[in-house]
Amino acid sequence: MTQGTVDRSRLIFPGLAGLYETFSPASYSFMRFAAGAVLLPHGIQKLMNFSWITLAPYIDKVMGVPYPMGWAYLAVFAESVCAFCLMIGLFTRLAALILLIHMGVIIVWFQWHFGYFWTNKGIEYALLWWLLFLAIFFRGGGRYSVDRLIGKEF
Repeated sequence: MTQGTVDRSRLIFPGLAGLYETFSPASYSFMRFAAGAVLLPHGIQKLMNFSWITLAPYIDKVMGVPYPMGWAYLAVFAESVCAFCLMIGLFTRLAALILLIHMGVIIVWFQWHFGYFWTNKGIEYALLWWLLFLAIFFRGGGRYSVDRLIGKEF
């Protein structure tokens, strides 16, 4: 399949070729938008509830890094501003890179010791996000993005 052309002879249900051809050009942009749209409420929740105030002591306890409040602000920034940028496709690669780092920190510092399965607070769910952001980082904004409208990408 290239450029929206579907080889009907390869399909189990050839009648679906028209559906695939119609929606495949927008599928990547929809995935990028959905990734940002699903993550954005996490950032908004932290902004509205002032959760960074309680997040900072937790970061200090788990990571023991200097300036835990600064790290909490960065987490809120990643989950709100970067998620919004993914939604609209603005500075897409930079936003995806920041979110890659954010999810990497969550995986390594906060969930690794719980194991793999998300039902036990493990890395499974965050790893899925990490892989999604990795794919978006390499692909960029796509056809329906502000990056494409302005003709520049990070």
